[in-house]
Amino acid sequence: MKKLLALLLALCLVLGLAACSSSSSDEEAADAAETEETVETEETAEAEDEAEPETEEAEEEATEYEEVTVRVAYMPNMGSAATLFVAIDQGYFEQFGLNVEVYEFEGGPAEIAAMASGDIDISQIGHGAHALCIEGNAVIFAMDHTTSLSDCVLANADHGITTAADLAGKTIAIQSGTSSEIILQQVLYSAGLTEDDVELVEMTVDVMTTAMISGQVDACAIWSPNSVTVQTQLGDSCINLGGNADFLDSAIFPSSYITTAEYAEENSDVLVRFGAALNLAHEWRAANIEETAINLAHHLDVDEDTMLECLEEADWYTILDICGDMDAIKTVYETQQSVFIDNGRITENVDTEEYVLYDIMQQAYDLFVSVS
Repeated sequence: MKKLLALLLALCLVLGLAACSSSSSDEEAADAAETEETVETEETAEAEDEAEPETEEAEEEATEYEEVTVRVAYMPNMGSAATLFVAIDQGYFEQFGLNVEVYEFEGGPAEIAAMASGDIDISQIGHGAHALCIEGNAVIFAMDHTTSLSDCVLANADHGITTAADLAGKTIAIQSGTSSEIILQQVLYSAGLTEDDVELVEMTVDVMTTAMISGQVDACAIWSPNSVTVQTQLGDSCINLGGNADFLDSAIFPSSYITTAEYAEENSDVLVRFGAALNLAHEWRAANIEETAINLAHHLDVDEDTMLECLEEADWYTILDICGDMDAIKTVYETQQSVFIDNGRITENVDTEEYVLYDIMQQAYDLFVSVS
């Protein structure tokens, strides 16, 4: 456009100065065109110079990660599986070059055994299995949420149980080494009882669900969504004798992502990327908790209404406030360990830095912030 204006100007000069020779006019037009071309060239160069830093910045932002396949274990409940499937559905793992394969388990001890045998790389565990980490069987590299609220002890009122004290001499289904065992201990102790005062029957949570509904046991230490199923089926005969929320004045029940010490040593970068993806998923989960439950129902092949009953089974929000505060996270794990010591599951204090990878958590948080 500018070049065209210059040529028009040159033409006007020719017509207005008829006395001038045609050669002079040609020279003026040529000079004008040359001037315009020079300006255009300078403007183009300046534009290229200005665009160059933006291009370099874009290249820096578009980090390319080596693609890695990670085998991840989870349990079929909202507290265990929500963050994992949010990160998959929203593409957060893919964003960091991670191809995640998921495997369903019934409890943390089985997950840790699978990691030890090399069948699984990473696991999500509830509160109870953290004792195995304290004992050196695995290391924690990410906190999923600060407090599970999904565990409870349910009893059948038709079997003569109305309070926790009535559990004395009764048959109780339990899944040892998991949150099932911990919540039962809390409820028994609150009534002045111990495990020696009851008859324990070892069952996985899905089996104890059937046993409770059929009346084969008097009570069970269970978690959602199975607890929802038992309560629905037993109706008014189902008595809730206590859950996590009843003991928050003296205890805390975090959930975490763990791996083996060997895997962590060889794949620290993978764990950092995995942790950053989890932090992104925590944000989305908290902002879209009902949609999270509905989507998870399809992944777990569970009725949507049943999963929506589980919205309050964990503190989904505090992790957003402390995920970058290693002192706060350390306090959670120290408080958790005191629960194990108080109930005799752990006999002596262990420095949390021996089994919690705070450096990985910090790097994951920094990466998360850089892409947020």
